[in-house]
Amino acid sequence: MDRTDRTPAREAAVRAAADLIADVETALAEATGPAPAPMPTAHRDTAPLPAVGTALPVVQPGRAPMSQRATDASVVMLAVGGGTLMAGGGVGVALWALADVDPLALALVGGASVSVLLALSRLVRRVGQTACEAVPVTHHHHYSGPVDARQEHHTTAPSTRGLFARTTMRTGR
Repeated sequence: MDRTDRTPAREAAVRAAADLIADVETALAEATGPAPAPMPTAHRDTAPLPAVGTALPVVQPGRAPMSQRATDASVVMLAVGGGTLMAGGGVGVALWALADVDPLALALVGGASVSVLLALSRLVRRVGQTACEAVPVTHHHHYSGPVDARQEHHTTAPSTRGLFARTTMRTGR
């Protein structure tokens, strides 16, 4: 069943409306003259950019303007702060987990780990000193020309000690 109204009166009304729209468009075109050229929607400037502009500097969003050294220092501070936060959180979780442990056992485990670290550091230092002392010190002297029979060799060993920093110079021959 076709429900569209195809009566001659309806078709005449549609045709009259289309003729009216066409007449209005023709009248507007005659009144305004020829149709303007379409406006461009983009423009490409091919002139080279200046190395330094004439505009005043404007503060950009983000971090405040500062020197490179200050920027580096602030980044380091932020990183250390984050690391401290994580380390503190880890210690807090460990202490919360160890809340029910006997304090004596906790002290023994903590003291044992510190004493093992101290013993290992002393062992490494002693091995390093022994290795340095085991290698004989040899001096090679190369001369061109006449050489006196007498040669002198001096060593100076400064040592600073005390609250008010007294420096002592020991000279050996």
